[in-house]
Amino acid sequence: MAEISRSVAKKVQAFETSEGAGATVRRSIGSMNLHRLDPFLPDHPHRGQATVTYMFEGSVQHEDSAGHKGTIGPGDLQWMIAVGTLKYVGFGEISNDKRCPGREKELWIDLPKADKMTAPSYQELVSSQVPTAYPLGPDGPAEVKVISGQSFGEESPVRHLGGCWYLDIKLKAGGDAKAEFFQDIPIEGALRVNGQSIEKHYTVVLSAEENEAGILLSLDGDQDARAVLV
Repeated sequence: MAEISRSVAKKVQAFETSEGAGATVRRSIGSMNLHRLDPFLPDHPHRGQATVTYMFEGSVQHEDSAGHKGTIGPGDLQWMIAVGTLKYVGFGEISNDKRCPGREKELWIDLPKADKMTAPSYQELVSSQVPTAYPLGPDGPAEVKVISGQSFGEESPVRHLGGCWYLDIKLKAGGDAKAEFFQDIPIEGALRVNGQSIEKHYTVVLSAEENEAGILLSLDGDQDARAVLV
């Protein structure tokens, strides 16, 4: 792996907004400043997209217009490929702790043109099935959940179309970690990206120079932090 880290090319704050079904959302991708993906509303079609739901805390129930339904719990992953008229018709929180409502990341991935009419499918992993890498050892300050793709010798069983690497990175106070081949970073915590401070609830678009092939993350302060890298 190259020793030159990517740098911050752009950062966009994700503001809190209310959405249907009582959800509170922070959206950056799909906003005017990062409009590569369309915004969405409840009871919505996906039309040739993969929708990835990854739960941080709490649980949610889901259902679509084809009758597929279930529960996504803490640390669980749902990777849905949809075409045509398939819609979500419900997505409700069932967290029992009112002081700590469910938190999740939802990512929409536009499929390549050749795969737009792929048959609908679900890939669902419970938390224990999502591979975990420890770049600095099991007792070190860095943990990487490999949701899609591969990192530090661990590979996700998710079969994705078009290519997508998706990682959940946690840094404990006192540590640095270096990860591979990323483009966008929704941040949850105070971090430094190649030395530049990034505040909580920002999305970072990285540089992509030919001689850059990784990203150096470090804590910005003395608190644990977390970042999702795509």
